[in-house]
Amino acid sequence: MSAANDRITVSMSDGVADVRLVRADKMNALDAAMFNALVDTAAQLRNEKGLRAVVLSGEGRAFCAGLDMGRFAAMGDGSSDLRDLAKRTHGLTNHSQQAVWGWRQLPVPVIAAVHGVAFGGGFQLALGADMRYLAPDARMSIMEIKWGLVPDMAGTPILATLVRDDILRDLTFTGRIFSAQEAMSYGLATRVCDDPRAAALEAAREIAGKSPDAIRAIKRMLNNLSMSNPGPSLLAESVEQMRLMGSPNQTEAVRANIEKRAPKFADGSN
Repeated sequence: MSAANDRITVSMSDGVADVRLVRADKMNALDAAMFNALVDTAAQLRNEKGLRAVVLSGEGRAFCAGLDMGRFAAMGDGSSDLRDLAKRTHGLTNHSQQAVWGWRQLPVPVIAAVHGVAFGGGFQLALGADMRYLAPDARMSIMEIKWGLVPDMAGTPILATLVRDDILRDLTFTGRIFSAQEAMSYGLATRVCDDPRAAALEAAREIAGKSPDAIRAIKRMLNNLSMSNPGPSLLAESVEQMRLMGSPNQTEAVRANIEKRAPKFADGSN
């Protein structure tokens, strides 16, 4: 897959999709076209044969500065077209939530490479990834409170799995800007890297070299993990393991390790 529009570009290499937000003149802010591009790109990647991993990043000075100022202005002067956000347009989500949740639904790992700022909806977009690599000077904020709003792009259920309840409340109530180092201490950053995109691409290529069947099984298991009701998750571990044991790619992984060579995997079948 190689695709481009005026909001997002996608290039594929060795199973890794390099997804770039390219509205650099607006710090990749989320307007209607960007929302549509995020939803559509995730949907297209979901059906991409040979996909092994995804890196999500932004061009220019920032990962994503959040909701486009024009949309805030429309809210302020009453010209905004209020939509029924409770209407589910994509299964569990509405359209704006799907711009984030769609990356969680991908069957392969997604790494967000964050530089500059990730504010409001841009921060929630980073949460849609499985992992977040941050530049040392990156800044983040759950900024919706600044605009009299709540985070509503699927951020809250994801945040609840990442940070302590009091930290979540602090960041959401105050909307304060926090550093990459703070994000790391809160559990919101996976790594702090001098060049997060280069590090993310390197990690994605490493993941792409592993068994695609096992990688997709791990993603399913972790997406369905629930410690409040562990029975289904425990059963899923057994079911997924039975699917993998003795399969061609699992056998190849064993042989390659024994023979001390790079494995040659077939594209995943699930």
